[in-house]
Amino acid sequence: MTTLLLSHPASLDHLTPPGHPERPDRMRAVAQALSEDRFSALVRGDAPEGDLNVVSLCHDNHYIDELRHVAPSSGLVYLDGDTSMSPGTWEAVMRGVGGAVAATDAVMKGEHTNAFVATRPPGHHAEHNKPMGFCFFDQAAIAARYAQRTYGITRAAIVDFDVHHGNGTQDIFWADRTVMYCSTHQMPLFPGTGASQERGEHDTVVNAPLHDGDGSAKFRSAFDNLILPQLQKFAPELLIISAGFDAHRRDPLASLNLDAEDFGWVTRKLMDLADSTAGGRIVSVLEGGYDLQGLKESAAAHVSALMGASR
Repeated sequence: MTTLLLSHPASLDHLTPPGHPERPDRMRAVAQALSEDRFSALVRGDAPEGDLNVVSLCHDNHYIDELRHVAPSSGLVYLDGDTSMSPGTWEAVMRGVGGAVAATDAVMKGEHTNAFVATRPPGHHAEHNKPMGFCFFDQAAIAARYAQRTYGITRAAIVDFDVHHGNGTQDIFWADRTVMYCSTHQMPLFPGTGASQERGEHDTVVNAPLHDGDGSAKFRSAFDNLILPQLQKFAPELLIISAGFDAHRRDPLASLNLDAEDFGWVTRKLMDLADSTAGGRIVSVLEGGYDLQGLKESAAAHVSALMGASR
């Protein structure tokens, strides 16, 4: 088993206002966590720049053009109250897309068993034609659609354990019977979507909302009793993880009580599922996680599991 880690220095060049939780220090925290000796076997590479033709598999061409047009040459441009662009944002976003696509290539070609794409900004709130929640393009969605178009995958699944519901991913695949979207998230919380009755046009959306103060037992139960059985029934040929770590008890943007080991546990569960239906193929992309210590511990637990620890 080999695990590919893709990142890029351009992730540090996406600047946000002072005090903003989605900041370059997040990448430094992940890099520090994954610099420990136990991660020496990781195969490391630079995330390449993405292709706009691939972005258009999930996002409206007019939206793509507008986003590129408003990217500033200096200062910050605010797209909404939470989401802004700096001169380095466009490359950072396109490296995130390119990393997700390159990871998909590596896994689908059998070069690596699985991959983790450690880039920012996150993507799962970006809808077909709208940025929001720190997000511009939905890397996880793009990876799923790219795998279908390039490798003939008929069923892909995206599993999202970020504490915020991935409204963008749900929006993109709402009417698509070939992609299953599964999410645990806190409700009520931004962005306000993700109720259990939101199931998509073909019953391929699986939402398992959690509540203020819920911890390990409720999180694990949601996977064991709802998400994993639905995934097993769907039998995806590729599993993509929207790996947000802001459900950690230390995170300032939410109030779930998960620990790092919960992320290791769910990763191992998803690996078992992928082994049974997808030849072990997993592509994981970083989403949220805004307390630096919690992010370090959680990313380390996730990647350690991907590398086969404690299986």
